[in-house]
Amino acid sequence: MICLSGTGLDARVLARIAAGEAVSLDAAALDKVAENRRVIQRILDEGRTVYGINTGFGQFATVVIPPAQLAQLQLNLVRSHSAGVGEPLPRDQTRALMAARINCLLKAHSGIRPEPIQLLAECLNRGVLPVIPSQGSVGASGDLAPLAHMALLLVGEGEAWDGDGIVPGGQALARAGLQPVTLQPKEGLALINGTQLITALGNLAVARLRDLVPLADEIGALSLEALQGTRTAFDPRIHQARPHPGQIQVAAHMRAILGETSEIAEGHRDCLRVQDAYSLRCLPQVHGVVRDALEFAAAILERELNSATDNPMIFTDTQESRSGGNFHGQYPAFACDLLAIAVCDLASISERRQERMVNPAYSDLPAFLTRQGGLESGFMMAHVTSAALVSEMKGLAVPACVDSIPTSAGKEDHVSMGPIAARKLWRAVDALEQVLALEARMALEGVRILAKAPADNLKPLMDCLGRVCPPWHDRPMYEEIRKTAHALRNYVRECGK
Repeated sequence: MICLSGTGLDARVLARIAAGEAVSLDAAALDKVAENRRVIQRILDEGRTVYGINTGFGQFATVVIPPAQLAQLQLNLVRSHSAGVGEPLPRDQTRALMAARINCLLKAHSGIRPEPIQLLAECLNRGVLPVIPSQGSVGASGDLAPLAHMALLLVGEGEAWDGDGIVPGGQALARAGLQPVTLQPKEGLALINGTQLITALGNLAVARLRDLVPLADEIGALSLEALQGTRTAFDPRIHQARPHPGQIQVAAHMRAILGETSEIAEGHRDCLRVQDAYSLRCLPQVHGVVRDALEFAAAILERELNSATDNPMIFTDTQESRSGGNFHGQYPAFACDLLAIAVCDLASISERRQERMVNPAYSDLPAFLTRQGGLESGFMMAHVTSAALVSEMKGLAVPACVDSIPTSAGKEDHVSMGPIAARKLWRAVDALEQVLALEARMALEGVRILAKAPADNLKPLMDCLGRVCPPWHDRPMYEEIRKTAHALRNYVRECGK
């Protein structure tokens, strides 16, 4: 069980929650939440007018709401803002969003009681998951629509998953033995004001990329052996002369994988080729900047995961409310857009290595990696699939965060479009996984055709792939791709890469 406290949550831990691990709530954090809530009661007792507590929202901020209608104000907010459309978020992403919102509320700047947080945690642990449409947020004033759909469940409304179907939220709570909450002043706004859709999806993508990025080095090394490339470009002196951290790390990783030589390398030691094409020779430079981009973006997304993103912010120490803009999603939006660009380029250089393996003009390998060309088409269409994926990824790499459509009668005049960036990133990571699987399968076949042993440290990868992919003769290619992708997931899991 993972204890949430408002601090210390990272992408790997969030991924474990998304996959089904239960959560608990830190007692000290809940005490701070309760103390912070008392500030709201003091504001009400003193008759102060504070945005979001006893006023309308957005353009209606100047409308003061009578005390008798404050609970209705919060319920109306949640109901009216649950305006999402499109396919529902998958359940793992929904779990991640719920955990991210819990962690944010435990920062104790939201003015919410502990009870709604505890109910949200119980829903997460018992698998009572809200149906959250994936579209409808512009990522400023928070991910209002997605979080409103989440909040609807807590008041016994909206929709929830039940097995493979969907049932009314109140029915799902009742089946789990849970009671809905009645929202108090500020609590509807506290539940929906934040960047948790962007942040949850972004961090889940980071968790996957921490596996895929180093795996791309290893697959690239296998391609280098299949293409009978040289190790010269990985000389540490080259990379110390241009000391980008990611570049140095990738070059070191390639040296560790490839060693000084192999049976394949010895077989072409005396060839006249002195340097390789860029997709091999510049692998440290391209894979390296992807690593640096991942570290930069991951740091932003992890900070966001442990941030208070409400408005107004409630400060316990001074008993004050302050309006600001922590709900604005530009930070995680930038991070997601940067990662989409990086992921696209990693797939792009992989596709270029694939082209070199299937095109006999570039290597000694037979056309399309089949010895029976004509009768068999080999990996002809596999490369086409990879090209199609990379072309689609180029569209996904167009930044979303540079767009802005003013909303809320001009009050929200600059928005981040971060949810679009996060959803594009998720699709790009899916595509990258497939592109790398295609490269791995081609490289496996290329090494087999050479009939010589690759570097010793590539043998575990060869064995993993070889167990599910026998030597090629034309057969349904989609099965081969699926088996390869599955084998690589297991390989990363088993090897802890």
